[in-house]
Amino acid sequence: MASFLHNFLLFFCSLSLIILTSSATKSQTHVPIRPNKLVLKVQKDRATNLHVVQIHKRTPLVQFPFVIDLTGRFLSVNCENQYTSSTYKAPVCHSSQCARANSHTCRTCSSSKTRPGCHTNACGLLTTNPVTQQSAQGELAEDVLKIPSTQGSSPGPMVTYPHFLFACAPSNILQKGLPKNVQGVAGLGHSPISLPYQLASHFGFPPKFAVCLTSSPGKNGAVFFGEGPYFMKPGIDVSRQLTYAPFTIGQQGEYYINVQSFKINNAMLPSIPKGGFGGAMISTTTPYTTLQTPIFRALNQLFMNQLRGVPHVKPVAPFGACFDANRIPTSKMGPTVPSIDLVLDNKKNIMWRIFGANAMIQPRPGVMCLAFVDGGMRPKAPIVIGTQQLEDNLLQFDLMNSRLGFSSSLLFRRTNCANFNFGTSSTNTDP
Repeated sequence: MASFLHNFLLFFCSLSLIILTSSATKSQTHVPIRPNKLVLKVQKDRATNLHVVQIHKRTPLVQFPFVIDLTGRFLSVNCENQYTSSTYKAPVCHSSQCARANSHTCRTCSSSKTRPGCHTNACGLLTTNPVTQQSAQGELAEDVLKIPSTQGSSPGPMVTYPHFLFACAPSNILQKGLPKNVQGVAGLGHSPISLPYQLASHFGFPPKFAVCLTSSPGKNGAVFFGEGPYFMKPGIDVSRQLTYAPFTIGQQGEYYINVQSFKINNAMLPSIPKGGFGGAMISTTTPYTTLQTPIFRALNQLFMNQLRGVPHVKPVAPFGACFDANRIPTSKMGPTVPSIDLVLDNKKNIMWRIFGANAMIQPRPGVMCLAFVDGGMRPKAPIVIGTQQLEDNLLQFDLMNSRLGFSSSLLFRRTNCANFNFGTSSTNTDP
């Protein structure tokens, strides 16, 4: 009898322990993840040279490609292309969501049948194609968004933002100039409902994001949201290599840095305006750095003067200074040519150095050109820094302190923007 009681007690205790352990494990798996950093894959499109990020949205969840735009104020989505989601909502006009989005326009869709992007008494938002600059009125919307967190040097579990705000844009403005199959534009600009601000606000991490665009089509660059470190193989924390300079915000949420001058081999660009050129806009939808005509001509002349011994050849549009590619050797930093410094603070010796891989382009066999183009006499900004100069550079935008951290070329540090370890991403999601 004593033996039976002893065995029964052992069985009861073991069963209780199993139940408690199972309950604790179940409880732990349902605790929502509060990440301090998120990451998205971004690839370079071969046909347009634009950079495309992959975003998971809707219920049921679907992954879609979006062009990233540093000047975009929010996520613009083509909702006319079979947008199906059980969690889609259109906030009514004058609601708190509309106030957050700075929407002061009420719109009613002319169609008799409501659908995503077409509701009565909805909030209006002006949506824009960043390539053509075509604009049209869209509808403020909200839906589920999921995004990978990061754990050290690789992606972690997916986390959920259940009421992410975005704009449904008319399909006719999200087609021309953009890569095939993209579903819209992912705005990273300075705006209350841009991706960086919404993600930071919802998950409670600092309003910072970092862009690392790869120069290699078919490989994955990265966009990070939140504080560093940002690891690239073989285990390099590239956020520790940053130099900082202040940025200012344009009327449409663009990011500008103050370029005082250009310098090549310590030779300063002549005829510098007093106080420098002013705001240089950073753009992920402009393929090459675009300069106001006088700056373009002066930079081309200075570069040709410094690249001695290499024969000039007939320029290939839209470039102005082209050379015999067979006379330019290459190294790990790309073509061996004089580096170009963007002087951001001459007194503090703060410079963004552009090495050969970012400075030069080979538009056809045997010809290599300086990858800067003429923007005319009245461009949007005297200098628009394009993606050719951004690729394989890490740029961190600290939105709280209005400062830009920049690495210059990661090739100099024996890594590049295709070296984030996306291969070990977790498929687990939070509830």
